[in-house]
Amino acid sequence: MLRFALGLAAVSFAAGQEPAPDLEAGRHVFESQCAVCHGLKGGGGRGPSLNRPKLNKAPDDAALRTLISTGSEPEMPGAWQLSPHEVVSVAAFVRSLAAVAPETLPGDPARGARVYTEQGCAGCHIVAGQGRGFGPELTTVGTRRSRAHLRESLVNPGGFVPEEFASAEAVTASGETVRGIRANEDSFTIQIKDSAGRFRSFRKAELKSYQVSRNDSSMPSYERTLKPDDVNDLVAFLAGLRGKE
Repeated sequence: MLRFALGLAAVSFAAGQEPAPDLEAGRHVFESQCAVCHGLKGGGGRGPSLNRPKLNKAPDDAALRTLISTGSEPEMPGAWQLSPHEVVSVAAFVRSLAAVAPETLPGDPARGARVYTEQGCAGCHIVAGQGRGFGPELTTVGTRRSRAHLRESLVNPGGFVPEEFASAEAVTASGETVRGIRANEDSFTIQIKDSAGRFRSFRKAELKSYQVSRNDSSMPSYERTLKPDDVNDLVAFLAGLRGKE
């Protein structure tokens, strides 16, 4: 059924028979099925912000419709349940969100850049090729995450940990404890990337114990270590990281 539904939408688009979009219908679908991740106004949250003219994964309308239909694993499922008309309407509504005024951010991005440097954030994150890739790359984080999400990531980093950055801990037969990010895992082995960027591979049967969690983060909370103004500045800096426009 899933393959048939996606195929039907694709055939309609390819044949030049796509229905005229209905912005109101698109809004209803967006608010009921998309806003939980992207926000009611497309400002982002768990998912990237959409209220901007340039979308990294959807450079044109055809790509946007395909993205809605097929999804983007692992976080965005395909909307197989939508009809071709609904897909076209949601895509048109998403494009209309670019007219939404951008958020007014408290804080100073220049001061935030200094906070980023002083806190040693480049020890775990990459921005424009600079830094280390233990944590998520931040070069375009301002196009993918809202101000609210960025702030929450700083004060409560364990609140949302992407699947690819799940924390892992393994205790070897000799008693050594290895902590880091789960790089790979199958039924018999697990590979952990530690904070120094080294990859350690283990056979599960030879470990005393191991655990993987998406409720923990290797990143510390800055709620108490930074002043509120410093948090505002750092959020403003991160929100301005949008790569090459």
